[in-house]
Amino acid sequence: MDTFSLEPVFDKIRRVHTDPPHELIAIDTAAQRLHFIGGNFIRQSFTVSTSRFGIGNREGSNMTPLGLHRVIEKIGSGAPPGRIFRDRLDTGIDWHPGLTEDNLILTRIIRLEGLEDGINRGSGIDTYGRYIYIHGTNREDQIGTPLSHGCICMTNHDIIELFDMTTEGTLVFID
Repeated sequence: MDTFSLEPVFDKIRRVHTDPPHELIAIDTAAQRLHFIGGNFIRQSFTVSTSRFGIGNREGSNMTPLGLHRVIEKIGSGAPPGRIFRDRLDTGIDWHPGLTEDNLILTRIIRLEGLEDGINRGSGIDTYGRYIYIHGTNREDQIGTPLSHGCICMTNHDIIELFDMTTEGTLVFID
């Protein structure tokens, strides 16, 4: 059963962002869950995987950054499930078992930008400059356990669903 509470998330967001968000993605790193919130209700929840190196904002740490972000770019609309992306470009290659065991960037990319100076925006800690995404992975068997190099990984089915629900500018709170 999901015991995620919205009020603490909204309290933290109000400290940084004065306008209440119409849509919000809230990522609970301890529970490895992502919640898509519309209005004041959780519309959908997904199991995710954050960094296997832990939580942190430092450049080069391979950790998942905390704090308030926004969706700055959506990449991969219409690509088939399992499509491999490199440097945010569609390679035209679809992943299949045996191709590689690396944690690849597949299917869709939701690129994040930090909104908190000194926390996730600025020199040495910048989420955008660190190329932090929400994306699909070929390691779907490990979703729910930390596995990434800083990004938030989802199953390919789930990233398509989230991608279609999300707009550029949607706030993303990682806690």
